[in-house]
Amino acid sequence: MLRNIKPQTIVVKIGTSSLTQPETGQLALSTIAGLVENLTQLKKAGHRVVMVSSGAVGVGCGRLNLKERPKKMAVKQAVAAVGQGRLMRIYDDLFSSLEQPIAQVLLTRRDVMERNSYVNAYNTFKALLELDVIPIVNENDTVATEELKFGDNDTLSALVASLIEADWLFLLTDVDRLYSADPRSFPDAKPIILVNSGELSQLQVNAGSSGTQWGTGGMATKITAARIATSSGVRTVITHGRKPANILKILQGEAIGTQFEAEDRTKNARKRWIANGLIPVGKLYLDDGAIRAISKKGKSLLAAGITKVEGDFGVSDAVYLCNQNGEEIARGIVNYSSNEITQIQGKKSEQIEEILGHLGAETVIHRDNLVL
Repeated sequence: MLRNIKPQTIVVKIGTSSLTQPETGQLALSTIAGLVENLTQLKKAGHRVVMVSSGAVGVGCGRLNLKERPKKMAVKQAVAAVGQGRLMRIYDDLFSSLEQPIAQVLLTRRDVMERNSYVNAYNTFKALLELDVIPIVNENDTVATEELKFGDNDTLSALVASLIEADWLFLLTDVDRLYSADPRSFPDAKPIILVNSGELSQLQVNAGSSGTQWGTGGMATKITAARIATSSGVRTVITHGRKPANILKILQGEAIGTQFEAEDRTKNARKRWIANGLIPVGKLYLDDGAIRAISKKGKSLLAAGITKVEGDFGVSDAVYLCNQNGEEIARGIVNYSSNEITQIQGKKSEQIEEILGHLGAETVIHRDNLVL
């Protein structure tokens, strides 16, 4: 029955709460074995599969008999180095027993932010999938700096799904679906089965901000990941990590977990990179005319439509574009620094050279570098 499904590109993220025993941080080997078996079945059925695996720090803590997750960055990175090797050893042994080759891919936020690295990562994933390999992705904790961390592997998995133009993103966690509140604390919490794009932008749940003591995620990060992925055209599912067979059932049409409908995917890979890969470092506030021009008419952003500049940024940095209430309506890559934009805001393009003393771009953000 599975072989009759059209081949899909699938990203599966499994969290620390599913990979380890919550009391001890030791690996839940039966869960991992079940996941490996199901992902191998998907691969043999013709699907392209990428796994994003948490657990390096949690496994490292278990290996070193630490009772809680380290708080100091240097210690956390050292523990991740211990855990990552052990985790990959287990994955390699299990996948090899099923004759499925795997590859380790470690990413930092900088790899996604820098355009050349982003394209290189895309090409690497493409080559691995063409070689029938299952890439196993994690953040490169041993070299990531605090300001350039993904923060959690839910976000990482959504960015990977966007990067490789996946059809599905499965977020495997310690509950069977999304609820209006944490069902472990609120027995009357209502299950959420299907969320469309309009509902997702307005979704408000008592989701919490953290997972187990061994992990960094929580339901709030999964909702954020769903927003990133669905905006890139990736259908997203939250389902139970201890039941990896659910992946096959969902692909066959069963209504399991919480599913988030995908928006139409833009074919412009550069705009997906601007929307999801970059970290905006400032804000530009726009008047109503500028907002209409960029959102309704597909125009570039001119200096005349800018009313306020916030933040300290340079040429080619990413910024948020906001209305007068501070609500984000777009983001893009600027042609001028924050200091220069402060001088030319509200002015006509032909005045820029006289104000700044040099000839620059007519636009503050060209429409090719702007995404709603």
